[in-house]
Amino acid sequence: MSQSRPNILFIMSDDHASHAMSCYGSRINRTPHLDRIAEGGMRFDNCFCTNSICTPSRASILTGTYNHINGVTTLATPMDNRLQTFPKLLRESGYQTAVFGKWHLGTGPRHCPSGFDDWAVLPGQGRYHNPRFLFKGPDGGEQRTLQGYVTDLITDMSLDWLKGRDKERPFCLLYHHKAPHRPWYPDEKHAGMFLNEEVPEPETLYDRYENRASAAGVARMRVGPHMDRTDLKCEVAGELPENQLRKWAYQRYIKDYLRVVASIDDNVGRVLNYLKREGLEENTLVVYTSDQGFFLGDHGWYDKRFMYEESLRMPLILRYPREVAPGSVNDDLVLNVDFAPLFLDLAGIPVPEKMQGRNPRPLLRGQTPSDWRRGMYYRYWMHRDTSHNVYSHYGIRTRRYKLIYYYADGLGQPGAMDEPCAPEWELFDLRSDPQELNNLYGDPAYKGVCSELKAELHRLQSELGDERYHKDTE
Repeated sequence: MSQSRPNILFIMSDDHASHAMSCYGSRINRTPHLDRIAEGGMRFDNCFCTNSICTPSRASILTGTYNHINGVTTLATPMDNRLQTFPKLLRESGYQTAVFGKWHLGTGPRHCPSGFDDWAVLPGQGRYHNPRFLFKGPDGGEQRTLQGYVTDLITDMSLDWLKGRDKERPFCLLYHHKAPHRPWYPDEKHAGMFLNEEVPEPETLYDRYENRASAAGVARMRVGPHMDRTDLKCEVAGELPENQLRKWAYQRYIKDYLRVVASIDDNVGRVLNYLKREGLEENTLVVYTSDQGFFLGDHGWYDKRFMYEESLRMPLILRYPREVAPGSVNDDLVLNVDFAPLFLDLAGIPVPEKMQGRNPRPLLRGQTPSDWRRGMYYRYWMHRDTSHNVYSHYGIRTRRYKLIYYYADGLGQPGAMDEPCAPEWELFDLRSDPQELNNLYGDPAYKGVCSELKAELHRLQSELGDERYHKDTE
């Protein structure tokens, strides 16, 4: 049986933007071991999350459903572990299952990992150095502190589990890194990287948020002004004009970010080497992704949340020699809710009707179904949280256009502020304005485009069972 159904190694990091990976053409980074996955398989250039924030995205990946269905809308809504997930279904069908590393879906008996033979996860965000882990056990598990660097420790536990598994049965391992989540503490091995060089700045580092909805200007995510001593590893000396502060702080931020990514890359290489030594490459699906994108100084920001490209886009590379040609590239619209249907189908398990994602398996073979999605639905619920002040919004992205509606209302969601703001729309033509600097909403030349996008947005909401905001009118 272990040879008839593929093993699944699902590697996920936290806040790793695709433009910090060399297989995506990064201007600022090299990721040779992650590139091995892309070179041996497929790179997806248009993979997107349906809610760009950690807890909700992880819930959508596990359940194959949108957040209004699984109930995990914000960071303050832990996932009920009684929900159906792809690891549970795999385990029921004979797979060995485990998760090590970042969980971030809650702790305690109702929220700890469920459907796994073994697990050890970080409570909350976890620490980079000498972290505490929550190990599988009664009443939600037992916490213990381990000595070492978190990325190495997660890899060590994953490799130990692989070495001790039943080799006669297929496995599904969720190998999930904390890095490169804020506050970006590198290990000693990588701390010296970039010391004597300047990392290229993004073109929009000095964005002034003109000609956009007010949401962009009020967000508290600016590199420099909205960072603290923990982010920058020092106090800001004196008063600097904002552009100078952004310039200085960007170098401190991005170098630490890339250093913690380098540790991920090295450790993924350790696991890939193990698969090769054990002769497991041919029958193992290896997937690397992140729970969402991240602003790497783009628009002058760090963090995510917005429906703008750098935040919305997820890296997705996978290798499965049985079905995927080496060096393949796909540009169809793929979503995080699609992962669960893919894993289940490859394992020969019927995909539950309640799952809202679509199985992208034909894409692996280079075959795009004629009715594949031409637009995707996004919703960010955590209105004006106390740290980042990003307005709640939903929208649609097609290949060419993006329409965003900032309904700017907490709607009583946990972790959201109940102080509504005036609703606003944004429209971007991604072909002529890929950096999303020019809001075309209200431009008479795009009136027809707006009408079509609104109609499709509302159709998707109806199809997915979500409700439009009461002021969202034609």
